Amino acid sequence: METDCSRHHTTAAETAAPAPLPSGTRLLHIGPHKTGTTSIQGALFAVKDAIAEYGVAFPAHSRHPMEAALAVCARPGMMGATRPTEGHWQRLLEAVRATGKQTSVISSEFFADAPDDETIARIVDDLGQGRVHVLVTLRPLAKIMPSQWQQYVQNGLRMGYEDWLDHMLRKAPYEKPNPSFWRRHRHDRLVERWARVVGAENVTVVVVDDRDRGGVMRTFASLLGLPDGLLAEVPDTANRSLTLAETEMLRKLNMEFRGNGLPDELYSKLVRGGAVMHMKNSCRPAPDDARITTPAWALEAAAGIGAEMAERIGTMGVRILGDPALLSAVPPSAGTEPAPARIDPEVAAHALYGALAVAAEVPARPATARTVHQTPSRELVRVLGHRVLRRLKRT
Repeated sequence: METDCSRHHTTAAETAAPAPLPSGTRLLHIGPHKTGTTSIQGALFAVKDAIAEYGVAFPAHSRHPMEAALAVCARPGMMGATRPTEGHWQRLLEAVRATGKQTSVISSEFFADAPDDETIARIVDDLGQGRVHVLVTLRPLAKIMPSQWQQYVQNGLRMGYEDWLDHMLRKAPYEKPNPSFWRRHRHDRLVERWARVVGAENVTVVVVDDRDRGGVMRTFASLLGLPDGLLAEVPDTANRSLTLAETEMLRKLNMEFRGNGLPDELYSKLVRGGAVMHMKNSCRPAPDDARITTPAWALEAAAGIGAEMAERIGTMGVRILGDPALLSAVPPSAGTEPAPARIDPEVAAHALYGALAVAAEVPARPATARTVHQTPSRELVRVLGHRVLRRLKRT
């Protein structure tokens, strides 16, 4: 992975609204992560009944068919969560086939995790070879990196942001601690893999412009032949990014969690499904809360990689909507010092309550013969963790 920061000229992209895809197309939106996928999925799911009037179907049974995508890509899913099965993929396929000759749209950023051409070919064949059109949404790496890091922390990562950036950008082969990052976000190679299977003429790349909040919705509406304004962003507090203080609090908790050898399933239920979820739903970040700040050296490195990726994508023969130059732009905040990460006591209380609320759903069991005072603290934490997990499983 090169980190040359020189700028390159990129091929001009289409700026006019795209013509609708042929009727009966199966539009496969593969993300990748942190490119507006949740907003798109929420908007489509909210109007899934209304779009049928225009010959368009959203066949997933939920906003995001994550389990189906994880299953077909042989990915384990989130830390501690139940591993998806082939049945999840088959259920999605049944729903897609039930749409008949309608245009359908399937969206999951986890399709970007497909490990090889064979897996991609299987996905395309199962959805209907000759009917699949792949849509890739892209944002600058400089905007993706802080969002992706805090998402990894929500899945158990213990590494600090600058250390993580150092591993991702400076320490080849850039696979630790998160080998999925460059599989998702070396965007030129991502586009190349899918174009190799479906053909460049069946791939559209949309460069997201964050200054135009409704731009991606209009693009999807145009491709699907929907009226402008039908697709609109649906608020989703559960998907908001964490502030720097919230992320650091969770990262420190991850260190304690791993240090005491607690089971991953407990993390999934109490931490991610309890503490983090309740904190997101109950606390709205204040304007002066410290955000995750990327150092200038990493912004420059990301911009250089973005320029390389944009240039390569421009030579692949795929359709590009939007301005590829955005992928190599350095945000104006480059070089600013991060503000102190201080957690608000109310935020901490909401996180603690979320974990307790999940645990409190399980009835208590009688105490064992050995008292708490007779048990070493590290062993006590481990034992309590396993007990809570067993109780949660029984419910």
